[in-house]
Amino acid sequence: MRTYHVVTIPGDGIGPEILGAALRVLERVQELSGEFRLEYEEREGGAACYEKHGVNLSKESLEACRTADAVLKAPVGLPSVRFPDGTEAGLLGGVLRNGLDLYANVRPIKLWPGVDAPLKAKPGEIDYVIVRENTEGLYLSRGLGVGNDQAFSDTLLMTRKGVERVSRFAFELARKRQGSPSDGKRRVTCVDKSNVLRSFWFFRRIFQEIGEHYPDIEKDFLYSDAAGQDLVRRPWRYDVMVMENFLGDLLSDLGGGTVGGLGMCPSGNIGDSANYFEPIHGSAPDIARKGVANPLSQVLASAMMLEHLGEAAAAKMVRDAVWEALVSEDMVIQANGQPRGGSAAATEAVLRRIRKA
Repeated sequence: MRTYHVVTIPGDGIGPEILGAALRVLERVQELSGEFRLEYEEREGGAACYEKHGVNLSKESLEACRTADAVLKAPVGLPSVRFPDGTEAGLLGGVLRNGLDLYANVRPIKLWPGVDAPLKAKPGEIDYVIVRENTEGLYLSRGLGVGNDQAFSDTLLMTRKGVERVSRFAFELARKRQGSPSDGKRRVTCVDKSNVLRSFWFFRRIFQEIGEHYPDIEKDFLYSDAAGQDLVRRPWRYDVMVMENFLGDLLSDLGGGTVGGLGMCPSGNIGDSANYFEPIHGSAPDIARKGVANPLSQVLASAMMLEHLGEAAAAKMVRDAVWEALVSEDMVIQANGQPRGGSAAATEAVLRRIRKA
């Protein structure tokens, strides 16, 4: 039996609740598959960890994440827990992404059935992936901005190595997908602001160089402000989109808003030798322990983890179960993004529909 060592980080706010839901789904998938086993190691991380230990993730936990086959992380951070410089102390993005060199942040944006989404689109008509460069760009200045009470500066930095590898990742991902929902074409769209900033022209130029090695994939270019409009106006045109760190953070949240909210959006942070999978959204402390959080982002993140581990059939079992639960209206995602009947009802709906492929 194939065995995988998985580090789990329960996080803050609703984190432990939705991670618990995902682990129940994974347990059921393992039982039905009978071909693999996940061995878990829980590690502290986030705002509560910072309040307790003075660090948001220990060196030992970071090393455990580095050596694990996969990391399944719940949302972390609390607005009230901050570093002396005013930034949130519980966030782990910079610690894990830069610490483990996880250069590709993969954020699928998909319209699922039975979701009260604000756009006039059918389930499956919105189905694209944002690949966000994860270790450079504007966020490389995290904690390093300089200034005084009159002015402050954060530096946006891109390197050839960084742009090459994230562009290559995006093209390789496009080869594995079925293309744009509107025309079936495998397409990678470079999103930048190269008409204004030289760093973005640098990004575009290197993207073009890498794209020459992928003649089977259509190349596309879009300025970031135009992308904000087009992802609302005609999101079905897009397949894979690649962009700088800060832009990816903004546009993936916009995309989440078009498909029923961030509660429907998982993500993966992937490097050459380490990874972790998590929801896009935050810890939502205002609804913690109320049993109303949408667990699907965490459940779908677990499916991304299974696929990355090579267990594609198991990942399909999870996604198919979510689709069937929504199609049957046994699980309904309300306009506020919360499942009707609460977290437990949504989890049970998925569990009832998990079947062996």
